[in-house]
Amino acid sequence: MNLSQLHPAKGARKNDRRVGRGPGSGRQKTSGRGHKGQLSNAGFTALRGFEGGQMPLVRRLPKRGFTNVFRKEAAVINLDRLAKIAGAEIGPAEMAAAGVLKPASARVKILGRGEISEAKTIRAHQFSASAVKKIEAAGGKAVVVE
Repeated sequence: MNLSQLHPAKGARKNDRRVGRGPGSGRQKTSGRGHKGQLSNAGFTALRGFEGGQMPLVRRLPKRGFTNVFRKEAAVINLDRLAKIAGAEIGPAEMAAAGVLKPASARVKILGRGEISEAKTIRAHQFSASAVKKIEAAGGKAVVVE
C-alpha cells in the first residue's frame, strides 16, 4: 500500500450540499441564507471581534497597565546550572558553549537558586543580590559586563 491508495472509509464523507440549483433542489433562490442583510451576500466575513454593531468586548473593558519601551529582556540562569560548567571564568560565550544559554541571547541575568562550591569569576549583564552573595561566599567574583 502507498499514499496514493489511501482514502476515507466508506460512509465517512458526504457530498457537499448543492445550493442555488433550482426549485427541485429544495435550496433554491436564497440558498438557505434568508432574505437580505449582511450575511446573505457572497464573500461576507466578519472582522475579528465584530459583535454585530454593539460595542465590542475589547472596547467595553478598561485599559490597564503599560508597556515599557525601554525594557531590556535578559535570559535568566541560576547558579545550580553554572556550577556544572567547568572553568574558573564563565561568561556568556562559555554559557552558550555549555548549552546553558541560547547563542542568540543578548543579555544574561544570574539568579541565586542553587549552590556554587568552587571559586569562579562569573561575567553577566545583571546579578540578583542572593547570587552575588553566594558567588562571593564561595570565593568567586561577580563581574557586570555591558
